[in-house]
Parts: sequence; structure tokens; C-alpha cells
Amino acid sequence: MARVLLLFGGRSSEHEVSCASAVSVHDALIDGGHRVIPVGIDREGIWHLIEPTFRPFTTEGREVEMSVPSGDLHVAENRIEFDVVFPVLHGPQGEDGTIQGLLEACDIAYVGCGVLGSALAMDKDMAKRLVHAAGLETTPWVSITREMWDNDSDSVLQSAQSRIGVPAFVKPSAQGSSIGISFVDAASDLADAIVAAFRYDSKVLVEKAVDAREIEVAVLDGPKASVPGEVILTSGFYTYDAKYADGSSRFEVPAELSDSASKRVRILAEDVFAELGLTGLARVDFLYDRVSRRFLFNEVNTLPGFTSISGFPKMWLASGMTYAELCSHLVDAAINRHEERRRFAVR
Repeated sequence: MARVLLLFGGRSSEHEVSCASAVSVHDALIDGGHRVIPVGIDREGIWHLIEPTFRPFTTEGREVEMSVPSGDLHVAENRIEFDVVFPVLHGPQGEDGTIQGLLEACDIAYVGCGVLGSALAMDKDMAKRLVHAAGLETTPWVSITREMWDNDSDSVLQSAQSRIGVPAFVKPSAQGSSIGISFVDAASDLADAIVAAFRYDSKVLVEKAVDAREIEVAVLDGPKASVPGEVILTSGFYTYDAKYADGSSRFEVPAELSDSASKRVRILAEDVFAELGLTGLARVDFLYDRVSRRFLFNEVNTLPGFTSISGFPKMWLASGMTYAELCSHLVDAAINRHEERRRFAVR
């Protein structure tokens, strides 16, 4: 079995979600027979070796340093040996290719997508552009950069209103867990929603709101798709609180779809995984238009939540893979992928 360095926390707004996910991943890896070294990254970016018996996980403990490019990990004068990194880091500086680039530079095996796939998937605008260019349907959207907004907000607002209109969703391009997202059903509120989204990113999306069901599919290398699941809301849209706090949503697996629709969305999820050059794992989210009965690509998450209520492990459980088996599979796949890369010619 592998010695797994479990990285969690981080400097993004999804810090708490990452800490919650790490507890579940830690326990699943232990159940799978692995040795786990949990390292929490605090909000200042400092790494800490944490005591896993304290629940919930925090990012406090003895400081840890990783040397570049050797990849050696030390606590004081003691070197920590590990075989593979399992990053449970959601959002910017964890899911966007940054930590993946560090691990690549140090020639370290790690779970999940590579640098390019992580970066493309994190940027919702770029992901939608590539998926749309490949002939897959998406919801209509426009992207707005901070420079565009600062130079001529009136023209940008007029263009967004004419091309997308309301109702619409306004969201940061590179965030997760619905952070910074607003639902706008009055044109007079659009500007405030755009300004609010700019608090989290330098690029903002305005997407047309459609009457649709939220369908998700978990994908592993292959690509191989799970049975689909569905986000069921009691009211409103899928906010951060609806996901993690107030109990106003639930995740139903399998989604109540016809056999043909279920097959179709699984194929689409595998297509998205392949088009974006993803590896390891991803959760691909779709909107199932209630009127046209078409699946519209929404976004892809390359390090989805792994808490006890998260959809990704639930979909694989419904597909016949336990939580412990899933985590062990991801570790084994990461080690195999790293060994394959090391066989490539360098000149």
C-alpha cells in the first residue's frame, strides 16, 4: 500500500470545505490500508503537519517545508517519506493547476488532473469555449474582464443585457462551491451582481438562466462515467449554504432519467472529460432543459467535494465502488500515470 501525503485547506474561499473533505478522504484511505500523512495549508499558505485524531481537521501544527526541485518534505530536521500526493484542495491555488505545477516540477506523483486540464476546467469561460467549439451544447454566456468593466461599464452592461438578458446567473469565472454567484431577474440588478462577482475573480460570466434540472456525472480515467445524480432544491438555486449548511438541497442517485437520457449524459460527460484533456477524476455538471429535453454543459470540477454529502463518491457508490475503493483507485491511477510520464523521452 502507498504512503499518501494528503494536502488540504489552502488559501481559497473553499478552505472549510477542503478541511471537511479531507477527513473523509483520510479515513477512506486508512480503510484501504494506506499510510496517510495529513498536511494542512493555512490561509497564509503555510504548510502544517496535523494530528488526524482531532476532528474536524484544522490547518494547525508543526510547520512543514517542501524543497524545490527535490520534492523533499521536512518537519524541522526530519524528512517525511511519501509515495504520492492526494490534493483535496478546492478552488484557486489548489484546483487551477498551481499545486499541480509545483508537484510536476518536483517530479511527484499526484491524484487528479494535470496542469493544463486543471487550469482549463477551473476557468469556466475557457471550459465552455472549448466544449462549445467541440460541438457540445452549453448555456449562452458572455465573459467580462475587469479591464473591460473598468474602461466602459455602460457598454459592457448594455452588451450583456442585449445578448443574454435576464433572468441570468452572474458568477466569477474561476471559483467553486457557488461562491460569488448571483441570480439576477431584474436588469437593474445586473451591474451590482457583476461588481459582486469581481470580488472573487478578474473575469466574470453572465449566463442565461434556463428552466432546467441539475444533473451531475462522476468520471474517472478511461474516460469512464458513473450513473448520473441530480441536485434537488427546495427553493432558489444551488448556493454555498444550500450545498453545505442549511439543508435546502439533497443529492439523488441515480437521477430519475430514462435509460436513453442516462446513457446520453454519461457519453456527454466522457466527451467533456476527453475534450478538456482531463485525467484522474472530474465531476461534469449539466443542465437538463425541461422544455427541449437537451443536456447543456454547465461546468466541470476536477477536485470535487469528498465530504459525506458530496455527489462524487455517492455516484460511484451507486455505480458499485465503495468510498475506500474509490480513493485507493485514485491513488493507484496517480502512481501508474506518473510512472508512464517518466518513460517519455526528454530529448
